[in-house]
Amino acid sequence: MTAPLPPSALTADRRAADLARLADGWRPDVLVVGAGFTGAGIALDAATRGLEVAVVDRGDLANGTSRWSSKLAHGGLRYLAKGDVGLAHESAVERGRLMEHIAPHLTRSLPFVTPLNDGMPPSAGVLSGLGYVAGNALRIAAGTSSRTLPGPRWLTPQGVRDRVPAVGRSGLVGGWLNTDGQLVDDARLVVAIARTAAAFGAAVLTRVAAVEAHRDRAVLDIDGSRVDVRAGRVVVAAGAWSDTLDQRVRLRPSRGVHLVLDGAALRNPTAALSAPVPGHLNRFVFALPQPDGRIYLGLTDDPVDGDVPDESTVTPEERAFLLGAIERVLEQPIDPAHVVGGYGGYRPLVAGETEATSDLSRAHLVLDDGDGPLTIVGGKLTTYRHMAADVVDRLTDRPCTTARQPLVGALPRRRLDWVAARAWLVGRYGSEAEVLEDLIAADPTLGRRVLDHLPYLRAELVFAVQREGATTAGDLIDRRTRIGLVPADREAALPVAEALLDRSAG
Repeated sequence: MTAPLPPSALTADRRAADLARLADGWRPDVLVVGAGFTGAGIALDAATRGLEVAVVDRGDLANGTSRWSSKLAHGGLRYLAKGDVGLAHESAVERGRLMEHIAPHLTRSLPFVTPLNDGMPPSAGVLSGLGYVAGNALRIAAGTSSRTLPGPRWLTPQGVRDRVPAVGRSGLVGGWLNTDGQLVDDARLVVAIARTAAAFGAAVLTRVAAVEAHRDRAVLDIDGSRVDVRAGRVVVAAGAWSDTLDQRVRLRPSRGVHLVLDGAALRNPTAALSAPVPGHLNRFVFALPQPDGRIYLGLTDDPVDGDVPDESTVTPEERAFLLGAIERVLEQPIDPAHVVGGYGGYRPLVAGETEATSDLSRAHLVLDDGDGPLTIVGGKLTTYRHMAADVVDRLTDRPCTTARQPLVGALPRRRLDWVAARAWLVGRYGSEAEVLEDLIAADPTLGRRVLDHLPYLRAELVFAVQREGATTAGDLIDRRTRIGLVPADREAALPVAEALLDRSAG
């Protein structure tokens, strides 16, 4: 007998029923436009406070900016350096909540190595050390345990190379080791937030585009038909595309790109590598090792003029900038064959007085003048929960409870080792990894990898269709997994994804 699906499951039948409700005149208390971090977070916050919620997105969950980040939950050290103590503290607090209470299964501590050599000015080492000590003070003030994020320390030259073997030996005097938070996958976190909202009754509807957004109604495109939906309040959380629905919004989007490297490019490091950008005191590029063996090298921060596209590629100039910056601290240049992909995303920064997007604040802004929709713009991944609470506080007097609300699959970090499943699945699904093991037990072919050289299993694609709202092969390859970041891998995996999608949907 098949066990019943949990209330967090985003099934095709549930989607059809929720769409029918909207078309038949259902009036939710809150209609959220945009299902990235911010929109999904607002849906969860509102649903946990007892409000009736629908969240729609013209694409998939995490279809826009929310899947193009550096996959970090960081503590705001950069903002502290700019003198924005409030935002830095907010970031550190939210990082701790995310890692210790909300999603321990989707986060981990990531050591960062900043190497120093005798060609750098002595002040570089002093300033880096002072910055990391200040960042550790933020962690302490935020109440985050040192077991979750150990404090900084100095490394010998050998200690640097033990963690990042590709760092150059010549002139190396040592380096700083600092620890920050890393997401297993930003898109997977969005899916977990949305499913947790669904568990509290929210309707989560992908591929439903908002054509118009007003204070208490929106025009939605549902399967090609225009539907006028009434709501207690409409909230626009469409990121870099918010100004297409709310003309009051003044954005100055910035573009950040990453290169995807094979792990061999840096000799399979066990820590992230940071390198200063020449001519900048507070700007670095990072080489970030990922659970699937790849490395993400980023990141740029350049203003965008004109319309923001849904997706973008890395330009030759951006590629040269990133490789040039990181190679300054490497023993030898990166083999071009090890650059296997790239991706670009857009930050929905609020326009300010400066033209340099790297100098614009990452604080969020809520527009709520009573005439149009309630619109939230700006902000950053790590503080999505705080941003959501700020929005929902304006809609109800009921208290916020999300600071310690675990997401689907979450367990205290010490209990994750007890889950009866392979480590790869536990690291991506937490307690739900046992469900994937049951799928494999019922059909051993699902225990095979999608591609032999990557750890993603076929069971993950079936699970994504059955419980995570995936409706296309692109959803499976580009967001429920990150196979699609490498074009050659995407092409090879598509037939497998399409076959499993057809089988699971049938």
